[in-house]
Order: sequence, then C-alpha cells, then structure tokens
Amino acid sequence: MTDSSSQTVVPLFIGIDVSRDKLDVARSDSDSLLTVANDAGGILDLVDRLRRLATLPACIVVEATGGLERAVVDALLDAGLPVAVVNPGHVRHFAKGIRIQAKTDRIDAFVLVEYARRASPRLSEKRSANQVELDALVTCRRQLLLVRTEQSNRRSRTSSRAALRAIDAVLKALDKQVADLDRQIRKLIESDDDFNSIDKLLQSVPGVGAVLSSTLLAELIELGAVGRRQISALVGVAPFNHDSGRLKGKRCIRGGRASVRSVLYMAAVASMRFNPIIKTFAQRLKQAGKLNKVVIVACMRKLLSILNVMIRENLQWQELKIVKNA
Repeated sequence: MTDSSSQTVVPLFIGIDVSRDKLDVARSDSDSLLTVANDAGGILDLVDRLRRLATLPACIVVEATGGLERAVVDALLDAGLPVAVVNPGHVRHFAKGIRIQAKTDRIDAFVLVEYARRASPRLSEKRSANQVELDALVTCRRQLLLVRTEQSNRRSRTSSRAALRAIDAVLKALDKQVADLDRQIRKLIESDDDFNSIDKLLQSVPGVGAVLSSTLLAELIELGAVGRRQISALVGVAPFNHDSGRLKGKRCIRGGRASVRSVLYMAAVASMRFNPIIKTFAQRLKQAGKLNKVVIVACMRKLLSILNVMIRENLQWQELKIVKNA
C-alpha cells in the first residue's frame, strides 16, 4: 500500500493566449478552456482564480504580443506567480515540431501549456514603476527615430515644394519630440539611485554613450545578473554552430533583442576607434583575416561581456584588470 504523502506532485502549467479583447487560459491538468476579458476586471478575476488553485502553477507562459500582454503579465508578477513571456516565433516552431499545424486561440493556449512543460522558459522578473516608464520612453524614442528616417528618405525622393515643406514640418516636430524624450529619459535615470549608479558605470566606458546606457537600463535588466554566454544569447550576438557530419558550416548569430543589438552595434563601431581594449581586439581579428562583419559582431560581444562584468562587480572602467594591465 502506497503512502499518499510519498506520491509525486505533478506540476501545473498554464498557457495564456492573449488577444486584444480576451485571454484564453489553458491548464495542463484539464481539457477545458477558461476565457476572460482582457481588461482590468477580467485580469483581476484570472489572478484570483490562479491564486486559489490547490496547486500553484509551476510556470505560466504568455506570448509577447506587442504590448497587449503587459497588463496581465504585470498583474501575475504582482501576485507573485511565475510568468514567462516568450517569443511567438519560437512557440510557432515548437508547435510545428510537435506536429500541430492548425492555429486557433484554443489550440494556441494548449500549445503554450506544452511549451511551458517541455521548454522550461526563463521566468520574467517584476519590474519597478521606473523600469516600466523608462522602457516606454526608450521605445517611443526608437519609434520616432524610425519615423524620422522614413520621412528623411521620402524627402530625398521628392521635388515638390509643397511636399518638401510638409516633410520639413514633420521632421522639425519629430526632432523636438526626440529631444524632449532625451531630457525625460535623462531626468528619470538621474532621479533613480539604482539607474543613476549603473548609468555612471556604463558611461565610464569609452564608446558607450547615453543612448546605449538608457537602452540597456530599459531593455536588458539581466545585465550583470547572468553569465557572458547568456547575456550574449539574450542580445543575439552569440554565434551558433551550423555543422552536420563532415560539414563545418559558418557560425552565425540569430534571435535576441534586435532593439538592443542595433544600439550596441553603433557603440561597438565607435569603440573600435576610441576604446583601447576593443580597438586592439579588433585589430588582432583583422590581422587574423576575419571579415569586417565578423570583427564587428565579435567586438559587440566583447563590449557586452565587459559591461556585464562591470555591472556584476560594480566596477568603473578604470578599475577593470584588463584596463589596468593594458
């Protein structure tokens, strides 16, 4: 006769498919689907139901859906529940891998349950109010810069005086908004002791300016908390093998946070000129015959690894051993 106290507890996994108007919630211990409204009342009801479960979830998986998921994710984190926000592309590939081709809200919710069970996604961390605000400001700034680039490109392809005047007015307004956002971002960072301390560490590095610093603070909160390989993979500058049998393919980067990577790229290019450590590293790679793009990506990874160590050890640039020994 088996003692019930020795029985293994089966973990509970939850998948939440997010749409604009509703949340479809699937459970690993049931075939039924719970649907609630994607508003304050529906989210409050969902959180209350999950907290009252006899077995608390081991992992709740939510797809990133352009910000529609943020309210429910924040509510779940506030309630102390384990949440993982995952890449929709990864989930779709996973669904095809387990031979699920159809796509409905119900199917998607149960695919997320299986993803939680088999993929063990990284859990999200609760963000402070300042973190949320900084993320919003940095994202808005990046979006305005994209619009400004589009308008600048249109301007170069038109000869109409009326069109040029209209585009110039838009560009002037965009420049003003970007400048205002820069001031708000700087004010927010300086008003937060943790942000301000990390910002000073980051900007002590030659080649690292205010834009990269604020982007890392807003969108790479894992910086300093994980190893160099993990941080490289998160940003998307970690090389992945492409080998099969006797084939030894070229390693290439993929995935990661494109918004962080694009800013890191510009910082790495500047560092190859003005940062003595990165400059020497780049020259050594070029002398070894590495392609220019390979050199730049390697410098991005090197710079990111240095920043990761600085935040973890709370060191200024001048305090690093590699700088002292240079």
